[in-house]
Amino acid sequence: MNNQIFLSDNLPVLRGIKSGTIDLIYIDPPFNTGKTQGRTQIKTIRSEDGDRTGFQGQRYSTVKIGTKSYIDSFDDYLTFLEPRLVEAYRILAPNGSLYFHIDYREVHYCKILLDSIFGRESFLNEIIWAYDYGARSKSKWPTKHDNILVYVKDPNNYIFNYEEIERIPYMAPGLVGPEKAARGKTPTDTWWHTIVPTNGKEKTGYPTQKPLGIIKRIIQASSSNNGLVMDFFAGSGTTGAACLELGRHFILIDNNPEAIEVMAKRFDGVNDIEWVGVNMKSQQEITIQNKLFDFITT
Repeated sequence: MNNQIFLSDNLPVLRGIKSGTIDLIYIDPPFNTGKTQGRTQIKTIRSEDGDRTGFQGQRYSTVKIGTKSYIDSFDDYLTFLEPRLVEAYRILAPNGSLYFHIDYREVHYCKILLDSIFGRESFLNEIIWAYDYGARSKSKWPTKHDNILVYVKDPNNYIFNYEEIERIPYMAPGLVGPEKAARGKTPTDTWWHTIVPTNGKEKTGYPTQKPLGIIKRIIQASSSNNGLVMDFFAGSGTTGAACLELGRHFILIDNNPEAIEVMAKRFDGVNDIEWVGVNMKSQQEITIQNKLFDFITT
């Protein structure tokens, strides 16, 4: 089957999907921060009168490539989410799981909503993704974590591939012996993982992009090889990138043309993707222009 990427409001697409067909849903919806989330991409080029100083005193000029943004504000956040989560429950396979990524502002209200849709007995975990990067408040404890709520369709029948989960180093390897230390341990419900590095190869420039390592861990644990994974707040397409690495199929949905632009560049050369509602000619032209700009300025 082909992977699919939709440029659309997610609700009508969800309503058109057959019940019980999606093995895993990961979503990272807008966090309702009340702000416009944005990220400006820049590139530096060698210039004698540049505004930056680099290695060995070389001068560089800063070139603004563009800004990607979306409005993260809803008058009634739960009313916005509820019909989409009802559809998510309907389309999940009988042994399927939902990973719902949110932050401290809304997590309590969202858990109550999910309890009402899935049932409290279907709540499996609250994962804390902790990181240590960015500004530190001087008026309160700095907020350096996100919350990921995990629900299963059937608490007595769900996929959890314990043996396939990546292992992480012991914090005190000398206490567990060389054999265990070499094998590492399985993660708990607290995941220490850096954000996407500012200058790393993984960076797409899309605001709120989540690390590939986090999404891969979820997909490894809660879906099977050749399974179908959905992300209906797809953003930069990290869920799709993880699926391609792990041998899963995917459906991605986003209504932001800038997200589609990022995904078109990210999946350039991947043939088995059906783009729905997207003028791929214009997206390919954008990708070619970006490549040409990169070539000229390096």
